[in-house]
Amino acid sequence: MISQLTGRYGLAGALTATLAMSAAVLGPQISRLVDRHGQGRVLRPATLIAVAAVAGLLICAQRGAPDWTLFVFAAGAGCVPSVGSMVRARWAAIYRGSPRELHTAYSWESIVDEVCFIFGPIISIGLSTAWFPAAGPLLAAVLLVVGVLWLTAQRATEPVPRPRDEHTGGSALRSPGLRVLVLTFVATGAIFGAVDVVTVAFAEEEGHKAAASLVLAVYALGSCLAGVVFGLLHLQGPAPRRWLVGVCAMALSMIPLQLAGNLPLLAAALFVAGLSVAPTMVTTMALVEAHVPRTKLTEGMTWTSTGLAVGVALGSSAAGWVVDAAGAEAAYVVPVAAGAAAAVVALLGYRRLREPVPIRGGRGADDQEPDRHDDHEGVAQLGG
Repeated sequence: MISQLTGRYGLAGALTATLAMSAAVLGPQISRLVDRHGQGRVLRPATLIAVAAVAGLLICAQRGAPDWTLFVFAAGAGCVPSVGSMVRARWAAIYRGSPRELHTAYSWESIVDEVCFIFGPIISIGLSTAWFPAAGPLLAAVLLVVGVLWLTAQRATEPVPRPRDEHTGGSALRSPGLRVLVLTFVATGAIFGAVDVVTVAFAEEEGHKAAASLVLAVYALGSCLAGVVFGLLHLQGPAPRRWLVGVCAMALSMIPLQLAGNLPLLAAALFVAGLSVAPTMVTTMALVEAHVPRTKLTEGMTWTSTGLAVGVALGSSAAGWVVDAAGAEAAYVVPVAAGAAAAVVALLGYRRLREPVPIRGGRGADDQEPDRHDDHEGVAQLGG
């Protein structure tokens, strides 16, 4: 929208980064309130604030207001709730103690995410370029309102908020395992952000910029298909080991991108790279459920999404700088470096993910729920 209205890609990138960083700060705080007060009481007002900020951004952009007003409203839009985390928290509540069903539900969510990643940008960019500049963000805001109202209307599946006295111990980030997952997701997000930017630049250098969206759709398609297969399987063995293999596979899959000399080869390499994405994401959510107290589950899942958002912003910025300095083909070194960083963090933090969690319920050991031990064993054996 901004590039259509002003022709300033730098401003568009800076506003996107502002939105991402604001969501990184505000998102976990909103999820913490959700854990305490419930999704219905928190999501609706948070969504109204976010939509009001988006409306202010659209109006200011259309009227040519000073740049600082755009940044203020972009920061306000960062209070948009992490709806994916809310839905996954519901699955965790519905299928607690049923690891096979929970694995399938998480896999389904990953597939839905990939479908959104395939069609969302195509629809949004198409509307903003073919209809009017604000059409894409406007549709996103409408879908957000409809989706949140629809989700919060489902009272039967809403996780029961815990009393205030059960919310002890501060932030969910105090969990060593969660910190490992979040740091790894920062590097993983940098992979995604860098791949997006460099692929668009590479397609433009090849004289087929419009094909970039199709090539990136192939990347998401690989992940989507892997999510389908992974959801049908019930793999044995410890989830931390499976997660480590997935992160290392994602890192290694970035290396062939530097060798692709044309768009068809690049699409093939990205399809293969996408095969490791969904299984790794699914396993990560299972590990969050295993390492975060139940009273902080939504916050914990939101922290992983926050790590991804921060990583995407960092990866996009780094990739753009390298593209300008050395060209698109050379810039594929950015996702390679991000993949290497993710693998290093995963290897160094693997031991923390293997360590048992002493107390899961957020209460004292004498007041734990009687089925908590069985749930923990089931999650530890998850296939994702």
